[in-house]
Amino acid sequence: MQQTSRRIHGVIAAGLLAVSGSAAALDWSDNAVGYRYGTRFAEPYNPNDISKNIVNFTHASGYKYGTNFLNVDLLMSDNKDDNAREVYVTYRHTLDIGKISGKDLSFGPARGVGLTLGFDWNTKNDSGYGSKKRMWVVGPTLMMDVPGFLNVSLLALFESNQPRTISSRYNYDTHPMLNLAWGIPFGDSGFAFEGYMNYIASKGKNEFGGPTSPELNFDGQVMYDIGNTMGLGKKKLRLGLEYQYWRNKFGNPHEVPGSLAKTPMVRLEYHF
Repeated sequence: MQQTSRRIHGVIAAGLLAVSGSAAALDWSDNAVGYRYGTRFAEPYNPNDISKNIVNFTHASGYKYGTNFLNVDLLMSDNKDDNAREVYVTYRHTLDIGKISGKDLSFGPARGVGLTLGFDWNTKNDSGYGSKKRMWVVGPTLMMDVPGFLNVSLLALFESNQPRTISSRYNYDTHPMLNLAWGIPFGDSGFAFEGYMNYIASKGKNEFGGPTSPELNFDGQVMYDIGNTMGLGKKKLRLGLEYQYWRNKFGNPHEVPGSLAKTPMVRLEYHF
């Protein structure tokens, strides 16, 4: 099993290297630095509401055969979470199979079919768990025919962690995730509805031998283009409200304190 998993990881890594080289000639690119703040974050085995300041960098781009997405979050907790600092990195590359093959693969509500590859990486310096998550993802994607974009992906997750309390990296069972990611403008109003939703199946036993549960993570925001009204140009400065609902966070069963998050946030982004 571990040898098969290593082979799959190698294939994903090789694919990412190949597509990153192909993406040198970009057709479009959007970078943003952002800030968001909320006072009702939750962390498993912590019964307290946690305040967090989050600074992020996001890159999205497209080239002839696909798209890139990179997000880097720096999450800064208050003293309810040890004043912890966490870095969480997400990268996804979606290859458009129709563009690669030169065929029209649109059908019904879908304008195209893709293959998504990527990874998640995190590190956190809290005094308890001390997460060091590593996760590869791969699977098919449908690009839906909507204003803006809506991608629906079914991804296989190859996840491991090595918290400070165990001596070697622990590999969870390979498990699936249904992912929706969207950015839908409201015409020319300057408003847009953006976000993602993940349904993640159980990943087997955790590193301590306990059970894991399926998790649901919804994170959506309504953003307004305030920069355009200030004469900065379209989509330069955006302000909005964000809400996260996360049930069985990180696969922890619902009876675990802090496994359910219901977190409103304010969000500000500058695009360049």
